[in-house]
This record gives sequence, C-alpha cells and structure tokens, in this order.
Amino acid sequence: MKPTISIVVAIYNRKDELFELLTSLTQQTDKEFEIIIVDDGSLIDLKPTIENFDGILDIKYFRKDNSGPGLTRNYGAARATNEWLVFVDSDVIVEKDYIEHIKKDIQTIPCDAFGGADKAHKGFNLMQKAISYSMTSVFTTGGIRGSKKAVSKFQPRSFNMGVKKAVFEKVGGFSEMRIGEDPDLSMTLWENGFTTAFFDDIAVYHKRRVDFGKFSKQVYQFGCARPILNQRHPNYVKISFAFPTLFMLGYIMGFLEYFVMGRGIILAFYGLYTFLVLFHALLLTKNISIAGMAVISTYIQMFSYGYGFLKSWILLNVFRMKPEEAFPHHYYKK
Repeated sequence: MKPTISIVVAIYNRKDELFELLTSLTQQTDKEFEIIIVDDGSLIDLKPTIENFDGILDIKYFRKDNSGPGLTRNYGAARATNEWLVFVDSDVIVEKDYIEHIKKDIQTIPCDAFGGADKAHKGFNLMQKAISYSMTSVFTTGGIRGSKKAVSKFQPRSFNMGVKKAVFEKVGGFSEMRIGEDPDLSMTLWENGFTTAFFDDIAVYHKRRVDFGKFSKQVYQFGCARPILNQRHPNYVKISFAFPTLFMLGYIMGFLEYFVMGRGIILAFYGLYTFLVLFHALLLTKNISIAGMAVISTYIQMFSYGYGFLKSWILLNVFRMKPEEAFPHHYYKK
C-alpha cells in the first residue's frame, strides 16, 4: 500500500511564487496527494491565486494571524489528513515526478523523516543561480544541501522536508524558534530516537533571495540561530559551525598583517580560495557572470553568517543572555 501525502505550505505574501509552486504540482505523475496552504497573515489576498487551481488540485486553504513559519506549519499539519507531512517553502518549484519519488523512497528507505537537496532552475536569473551556488557549494556549506555524499546524518530542511504525521505530533512539531526551526526539529527527532534520511531524487528548485542585501540578512539570521541550537542540542555541536566566523576573523587578520607588517601571507590564502570558488562555479554553471557573482555571494554568506554566529555566541556565552532576550524576534509564542 502506497503512503499517503499531505503537502503543507506556510506562506506570507509571495503570490507569484505560490502560483509557480502550484503549477508545478498540477504536473505531477502521481496525483494522489492533498495540499494544505496556510496564509500567515499576508498583506495581499492569496485566494484569487489559489482559486485558479479549483478542481485541478486538492487544496485546503486557511488564513491566520502572523506568527512565523514554524507555528504556521504546525497549524497546517494539524489539519492534514494523510500519513506523511511534506513541507515545502512557497518559493520552490518541484519536478513532475516529485510525489512519485517520495512515495517510492518512503517504501524502500526506512526512516521517520526525510529531506532532499535544492538546486537552481534553468529559468532563475543570474543572481539567483549565484546565490544557489553559494548555499550548496562544497566551499561554503560543505555541499550538505546538495549531495547525499556530503552528509553522514542528514538534517532535513523545511524547504523540502517530510515527516510521519504521528512522529511530528509526538515531538510537538516545530518549536518556538522563527529562525533555525527546521534543524531544531531534526535534532529533536534524533533525541527522541527517530531517524532521518536523505532522498537524492527529490531535489527542488529553490529561488531564495533575489538580491544580495536580503540574502545577507537571511544568512546573518542563520548565523545568529546556530549558537542557540548548540545550546538546545549540545550533543550535535560541530566545530565546523564556527568556520564562517573563523573565515571572517582570518580575513581581518590578513589585512592587519598586510598594513602593519607589510606581508600578505594570509591574504594569499584568501586569494587562492577566491580563485577556487570562481573556477568551481564556472565549471558548474558554465557562465562567467554567474561565477563572478558567486564569488560575491560566497563572501556575503561567509561574512554575514560568521558575524551573526560570533555576535550570538558572545551574547549567550560571555554576557550569559537567554536566547529570548538576545534575539526576541527569533521567537514566537506557541
């Protein structure tokens, strides 16, 4: 008997992205699934967009006051009727065999939760492709978002994540965190004896941010969230989490070395790193413009995440602040 699927989409505004996501879901080879859309207090009316798919997709639409993505997904999960919950972000597009592969993988790969990779669609603009590169590259995240080979114990992310509804309910769903709520759920699952898996044939096309300013703010928030996650789940702390901060501090030390001591040894290593990123991005994208912007987005990612991590670590460990006090906007009330 095939598993049953409920797709849960938490959305705030993003009308055009929702239309593209739903369009991709109309093209599924396996059409046996329901869609739960929860409007998290959008400032625009999403109903006309959803009504375009009446009679084509099995959609249940709900609207609630704004409370952040985690609580909104919990709201949708509570109203889902099927065995498995599949969470996708509103700014993704899925392949036509997405549901088919999910059902096949669930039956062949034992797990309580799963996730897949994200990649850039050929229709994305150059900046989106550059940002996608920096978020999935072996030179930044270690490739953990884009390759099964890069992970030993996979943390599903909410842009492309599935979990048994009974298991989701047992652990209480997503926590009160606004940022980092998906790795928090993954580690909570592990702590309760549940297993996660990486499905390498269910990648989604993830648009992410469309300019460097928004991207910088997003990864800064990710950096702030990591020390909080380290406190919540000390058994899963890795030294690699601090790499962007060390990268940022090393760059600053390189300039001090150059201007104070007249040597550029440290900066030479950063020059080599820049060349490797440029060459690797060019090799993968075959576009020099994307490769050049990928260098910029990579440095933005490393510096913004690194600064956020350092700031959060100091506030939590030096000033002994509680996460809710240090970052009140990172939490909502359950």
